Amino acid sequence: MLINKSTLNAMANNPISMSKIRQILRLYFQKQGKKVISEQTGIACNTVKKYIKIFKSLKIPYDELSKLSDSELEKLFIKEDSRDPSERFTQLHAFFPYVDKQLKRRGMTRQILWNEYYKDRDNAFGFTQFCKYYKRWKNQVDPVMHIDHKAGDKVYVDYAGEKLYYVDPDTGEIIKVEVFLAILGASQLTYVEATMTQQKEDFIASCERSLHYIGGVPMAIVSDNLKSAVTKSDKYEPTLNEAFEDFCEHYSLTALPAKAYRPRYKALVEGVVKIMYTRIYAMLKLDLIHSLKELNQVIRTLLEEHNNKALTGRNYSRRQLFDEIEKEVLQPLPVINYEFKKRRMVTVSKMGFAALGEDKHYYCVPYQFKNKKVTVLYSAEQVEIFHHYDCIATYKRDRTPYDFTTNDAFLAPQHQFLKDWTPERMIERATAIGKDVKDLVIKILEKPQHPEQAYKSCSGVLNYSKKVGPERLNNACRRALEYGVYNYKIVQTILEKQLDMEEITEPPVETSLPMHENIRGESYFN
Repeated sequence: MLINKSTLNAMANNPISMSKIRQILRLYFQKQGKKVISEQTGIACNTVKKYIKIFKSLKIPYDELSKLSDSELEKLFIKEDSRDPSERFTQLHAFFPYVDKQLKRRGMTRQILWNEYYKDRDNAFGFTQFCKYYKRWKNQVDPVMHIDHKAGDKVYVDYAGEKLYYVDPDTGEIIKVEVFLAILGASQLTYVEATMTQQKEDFIASCERSLHYIGGVPMAIVSDNLKSAVTKSDKYEPTLNEAFEDFCEHYSLTALPAKAYRPRYKALVEGVVKIMYTRIYAMLKLDLIHSLKELNQVIRTLLEEHNNKALTGRNYSRRQLFDEIEKEVLQPLPVINYEFKKRRMVTVSKMGFAALGEDKHYYCVPYQFKNKKVTVLYSAEQVEIFHHYDCIATYKRDRTPYDFTTNDAFLAPQHQFLKDWTPERMIERATAIGKDVKDLVIKILEKPQHPEQAYKSCSGVLNYSKKVGPERLNNACRRALEYGVYNYKIVQTILEKQLDMEEITEPPVETSLPMHENIRGESYFN
């Protein structure tokens, strides 16, 4: 017998995620009843009451509370309670699957099953409590109810089982595409589009376009079981739950995944799929369509005919019903469109950089987070780095491979001097000492070597100004320039041997090699 883990956790008062608490508060602020909130969030009614009670006791306006970070919200709503479900509860819930199965038999009653449960246990619950906890368990693991669709309440989304296609005009290749559908519960206003894949990027983009087609945002979105699209979360690929939840948060939507295998809540969207096979699929001349854009244009024309066609047995269409009862109660669309973000879990290097593997680019984080795991959220334009719930760094996305994006403020105190390591700063410091020092520094920077090594050499040369004075350093650099050797070591040698204080002798006169029969000469190579 299997025990429903979420049910036991609820009984044990285990904390829920911050996103669920935000959903509860948003729906409560929208004046939804506790039972409605429980239904839409999938959280037990008593748990909903608990968090609403905490919200009231805080006496903090909802607008201020919604601006708090997840870590700040957690401190207000979650109290530490490490207690596990008692053995008594565990035994009771382990017995409930058997009760559920036996009650389907003719003549079986709860009283008979309670007697069977009670006689073998010393610490068994009484009959009244047995019935109460069974009802609660039943509602949580297998709720069955008649759905009365309310205006502005839900939009249902799904993919059709049958794919469409278009023909590549250049190669004649048949390109198969997915078909996304969305339908409002109350008015049954429908949206359909073709998309290349069912992957999370295309799925979320289709959901967003459906909301813009509708012209508003309902309170909840009912999707297929999200685990059917992404099996599990790992460091290379975010789960659809996380990405989709971020989208829903942007549009103030509550996500309601349908139950796996038997999607009882999705009869409406399953029905519209069958209608689309007749009103759109059958009307398409796919061999004459040569691009995804062209296919969606034809679909849109047929879709408008469907939405404007009178409903069976009624004298009004889906569009008319939408305009009359649902359009005005939808939430407004946000001013800024949603920007899809990918998620990566990385470990900060000892140098204080988080790597975005997709671009092979490195971003600096505060030195306190070295060797710690952080989450990198990135879109087409921006990179955000989080440690737990807190954003610790934000950058404009840079796709330059094997390059570093730094922030001087994130350096440890002992490394702050590194921010002065730029060619401009090195030349500026050298100019203040003397012309020959400046010329030598420029020569060192121009050498083909790693920039960091060049900066170290320049820094070593410039630091001699404090040890020997600007005059001696300038003379040493002049002699190094005359030797044609441009590095820190030559300056060090000149100063240690006090060669800068000696007169410079005339350079030796170059002489040509004597002629000899064993010397081939330049004509040999012509």
